[in-house]
Amino acid sequence: MQEAKHSGGVQQMARAEFIRHLLNDIRALEVMLKENMIESDRERIGAEQEFCLVNENWRPSFHSAEILEGLSDPRFTTELARYNIELNLDPIALKGDCFRQMEHALNDSLNRADAIAERYHDKVVLTGILPTISKNELELEYMTPNPRYMALNEMIRNVRGADFELHIKGIDELSVRHQSVLFEACNTSFQMHLQIAPDDFVSSYNWAQAISGPILGICANSPLLLGRELWSETRIALFQQSIDTRVSTFAVKDQIPRVNFGNRWEEGSVVDIFKNSIAKFRVIMSCDIERDSLEDLAEGKVPKLQALSLHNSTVYRWNRPCYGVTDGKPHLRIENRYIPAGPTTMDEVANFAFWVGLMKGRPKTCDDIASIMEFKDAKSNFFKASRTGKESVMRWMGEQISVRELVIDHLLPIAREGLASCGINAVDIDHYLGIIERRAIGKTGAQWIIANYRALRKEMKRDDALLALTKAIHHYQRTGFPISDWPSIDVHLETHEAAHTVEHVMSTDLFTVHENDSAELAINVMDWNHIHHIPVEDDKAKLVGILTSTHLDRFRLRGGEVDDALVKDVMIRSVITANPGTEISEAIRVMKKFEIGSLPVVHEHHLIGIVTIDDVKAFDKNDVRG
Repeated sequence: MQEAKHSGGVQQMARAEFIRHLLNDIRALEVMLKENMIESDRERIGAEQEFCLVNENWRPSFHSAEILEGLSDPRFTTELARYNIELNLDPIALKGDCFRQMEHALNDSLNRADAIAERYHDKVVLTGILPTISKNELELEYMTPNPRYMALNEMIRNVRGADFELHIKGIDELSVRHQSVLFEACNTSFQMHLQIAPDDFVSSYNWAQAISGPILGICANSPLLLGRELWSETRIALFQQSIDTRVSTFAVKDQIPRVNFGNRWEEGSVVDIFKNSIAKFRVIMSCDIERDSLEDLAEGKVPKLQALSLHNSTVYRWNRPCYGVTDGKPHLRIENRYIPAGPTTMDEVANFAFWVGLMKGRPKTCDDIASIMEFKDAKSNFFKASRTGKESVMRWMGEQISVRELVIDHLLPIAREGLASCGINAVDIDHYLGIIERRAIGKTGAQWIIANYRALRKEMKRDDALLALTKAIHHYQRTGFPISDWPSIDVHLETHEAAHTVEHVMSTDLFTVHENDSAELAINVMDWNHIHHIPVEDDKAKLVGILTSTHLDRFRLRGGEVDDALVKDVMIRSVITANPGTEISEAIRVMKKFEIGSLPVVHEHHLIGIVTIDDVKAFDKNDVRG
């Protein structure tokens, strides 16, 4: 007990020391702003590319560590899950052909990653949420074995004091409880950085907030999660809920999530934005700080503001203020975090050019955005875009307007002027903004995915459709054409090719009855839906039995009166089941051995699906009925 108390005391002292450095970082930043030490005569852009790794079966890979070792390039780094990698592009000056340079750098780096991945029969895929991620790839074994990620997981769990709960409702609905932050690993993004002059930071930041909704609407690319059709950009809801530290209570109180858009226009300076983050969000991670920032300033050195940077990295604003040091000079920048990865590098760079053009082309009337636009309109626009993408109708400067009209008639001209003012090549302006315009007129990534997924689902099971979709995304990415030019998937050419466990073939649209329901009700449910078996659950939604037409016949032969019986009187309690990871070949063997036509699929005693003879007969070389 004494040892535990000592350990806790050490941790408290370390945290207190970290907070002291954090406050000194704020003081140091105030000094640097006052003395004009922050770089203001340079404009740079930079980006972080997150991407997915899939295996030969188009499912999440397990090989990020090996691929990173093969790349041996510090610009490539780990991500939370073993099937994700992040590429940090070198910052470049905002001028001339910088966007063309960035696209070439992206393609060269991703081609290198793809070449290394091929050694492990893996492939690189750019997409906001990988369609083939299943609950299986969200277990802790898929977390990258890095102490930083485990520490983040434990810290957030400790702050919450409970498991994570995910509930997203779109066309379909997803409601699940989970034990780690790994749901966040489903998100892959293209994070864009723009250096901002200190004296213009707050005006630029507020403008970045104002334009977030329409930009997200035209860039949405993540409508699916676990095979469910949810939001046009499901990443927004998923990210917020997957690392939410708020705790539900019986009291009604306002709590700001760590993943947030904000609640008001910012005022003052960038220091005030950072102060607000410290005041509103508890310090959940700390580290040993090598140098005190105030001491660095006193010695004429440029401080790294290490404590402030770490805390800032745990407050997930969709537009994040950042401090950094490049070539020995401190600078400020805005990081745009809401844009998804993909559908192609060309689309991503077009998104970047559109955003930067809007940022640099900000009309003078929008310098004080609070005087002409309600913050709640900007926030509402952002979440409308998250839910309905390009189909959204937004409130822009007091007027109702569709995303399509807003982008084409209002924002593209602003972006064009903004890019021209930075000296961007005219041919590149036409090229990249032309991609945005064709997308506004035609289809976004989210629209393409949904249309093709629905077509695939008419012809095949969910898992097969997700495989075919992922395969097509990879194929069209390699053609180099932007999403507006992608054709529809030829459904008739797609067949299942990589199912190997029961979760890949099971049915999840289930009929169930409660153990205390009348047997007559169960009979009618089975008759109405032409099924010969129905799972039985208890008050906690746990599987406690199964009722089949055979059991009913046997019950009647024993003299039982079905009209007076409850389901629990007739059902069989000893149920042979499978789990999601059961091999299809094993499911076939079990059904043959016990001469049964179906296997309920359970996870922690809860029914999640059912696999039948018809589901697996295509995989049985000897015919499952033989």
